[in-house]
Amino acid sequence: MWARNLFFVAVVVGGIFALRASLFPLSSDSRKVNFDPGPTTEDDFKAVVKEVDESFRKEWQKQGLSPAPRAEQLAVARRLSLGLTGSVPSLEEIRQFEEQPNEKRLDGWANHLLHDTRFADYFADRFARAFVGTEDGPLVAYRNRRFIAWLADEFHKNTSYAELVRQMISAQGLNTDTPAVNFIAATYDNDKKAPDPEKLAIRVTRAFLGLRIDCAQCHDHFLEPAWKQTHFQALAAFFGQTRHTVTHISDKGEGEYFFEDRVAGGTHQIDPAVPFLPELLPANGTRRQRLAKWVTDPRNVYFSRATVNRVWAMMTGRPLLKHLEAQTLEEEIPPALDILARDFALHNHDLQRLILLIASTEVFRLDSAAPFDITDEHDDTWAVFPLTRLRPEQVIGNVIQSASVKTINQQSHVFVRLTRYFNEKDFVKRYGDVDDDEFARVHGTITQRLLMMNGDLVDGKAKEELLNASTQIAMFAPDDAAAVETAYLTVLTRRPTPKERDHFVARLAGTKGDERKRRLADLYWILFNSTELSWNK
Repeated sequence: MWARNLFFVAVVVGGIFALRASLFPLSSDSRKVNFDPGPTTEDDFKAVVKEVDESFRKEWQKQGLSPAPRAEQLAVARRLSLGLTGSVPSLEEIRQFEEQPNEKRLDGWANHLLHDTRFADYFADRFARAFVGTEDGPLVAYRNRRFIAWLADEFHKNTSYAELVRQMISAQGLNTDTPAVNFIAATYDNDKKAPDPEKLAIRVTRAFLGLRIDCAQCHDHFLEPAWKQTHFQALAAFFGQTRHTVTHISDKGEGEYFFEDRVAGGTHQIDPAVPFLPELLPANGTRRQRLAKWVTDPRNVYFSRATVNRVWAMMTGRPLLKHLEAQTLEEEIPPALDILARDFALHNHDLQRLILLIASTEVFRLDSAAPFDITDEHDDTWAVFPLTRLRPEQVIGNVIQSASVKTINQQSHVFVRLTRYFNEKDFVKRYGDVDDDEFARVHGTITQRLLMMNGDLVDGKAKEELLNASTQIAMFAPDDAAAVETAYLTVLTRRPTPKERDHFVARLAGTKGDERKRRLADLYWILFNSTELSWNK
């Protein structure tokens, strides 16, 4: 009996010591994690970053603008974590980050995040919005979770992005065994008993080419003279032979696509054809295979540009172009977009390399504030890091991760991961989401503010409970200043200003036990409801 009791005491003491070490780490080599900077040290990588930086500097010089100063390293680390995993870094990760050599800290952190399953899961969710929308899709015919899980697996393996897209456009098979076919299955039309060719034509051009050719679905495009109604219908014709039997997608090799002319009347058979760059369309293969190769051809600049523009937007909160999808082929292209698109195509559409390139640019590491008045020209030319509101899943991701000093990832207990999944899903439903344009500049609403201030979830993550970070900080912080600093690091990924520190230290002075825990919980609630938590600052 005494041996069991001694073992129990040892486990408890060990757990407390480990927890305190996470909050206030000891100088122990066994707890250090070395972040590998990966390809960021290679000469060809540095050359591309330099070329991108110079393209922006030329524009600033042309307009007589001075860029904002460089942001603090912790601010950039927060941006990277928000853009790549959907939440702020944990306190555990902040401690690890600050142990890295200064000159390699940010490069190593970015590469470290790309090898974390949180990156793959988050990017899969975000890209799936562009590929198949946010609706659940037709029951039985479409498996949304299977599709997203497949995307996450491929992102984690860093499969060529072009290969992913080719599979989505051309794959055949069961929607469970061959998850890529769910891209096709998501458009299943109950009336036609088949995938919808028009919807697929729209999704292919929007998601993969960054073009809104669907305006030509019913009439010739009014902004782009080169796009006729027949161009849209010819693109849809690539899916005319695609069949859907219960859960199986296949190409029969027979059957044609007929366009119903609602203006002149009658139906007309349309042969497959692409709206531009016809020389890139291969002659062999099924119709969908030919289209897939045309879309992802390294010479198809629209494919590479669209991908770079989307990833840039996911990491900064705003696309390089005015919109993710252009209305015309003649839109002015920023030099940086073409530089990154060219490198993306040259390196087999390597998504992780593209992300590291963006993270290494001067623009990504600029401050969002400056010691001078920021003008529209600064904002338009990326002379200052853009301030944008976070998406709903990022807001709640911040709250959930901040309530734990340990990193919440695939190594976390299954109960922790399930709780996060259902909490996030419920919060996003109540908070509201912009489905059509996820990068639209929108203002917060009164309902969203009330949910943050009065909602059970946010309140529950702040209150004085043993598993919450606020309670653990109250219990183990060596002094009041350390407690305040740790709370700020955990929630906002920065240290408090002297004024903030002094204010809250005074509120903690002389408190002990439950009263101290309550005051730390109040500080957490204040930080959760600060404007800063909901922006990409």
